[in-house]
Amino acid sequence: MTTSRPGERSRRPGERGDVLNPLCPTRQLLDRIGTKWTSMVVKVLAEEAPDELRFAELRRRIPGISQKMLSVTLQSLVRDGLAARRVEHTVPPAVHYRLTELGLSLEGPLSALRVWAETHMPEIVRSNQVADGSPADQGVD
Repeated sequence: MTTSRPGERSRRPGERGDVLNPLCPTRQLLDRIGTKWTSMVVKVLAEEAPDELRFAELRRRIPGISQKMLSVTLQSLVRDGLAARRVEHTVPPAVHYRLTELGLSLEGPLSALRVWAETHMPEIVRSNQVADGSPADQGVD
């Protein structure tokens, strides 16, 4: 789906969107890929690439994620073509996931964002403490 602003020519398929346009589908995609769980799932799957991981193993490797949240995150990644799902018809069924080429291309930008967050977290904590009126010397180092 492409959109345009009033008075602007409509976009052709394949053209880049405009994230500042409220109707641009890029905003919805950023909402999906910008979650902490998506970043963690992509990281774990990228570490195994090109191999697959079973659902239960993914859940073990991502502390704090619920079964439901992992399921929702994986469904979204598969729907967007970022991950592939394979089911072994056993009892119980074994479900495997891997990143597609498109998903692997997302790991670089997400990794850069994770590194930035880890690097700047002490500054963010100090800023939050100042804003909250807390002593600034009790932050993360």
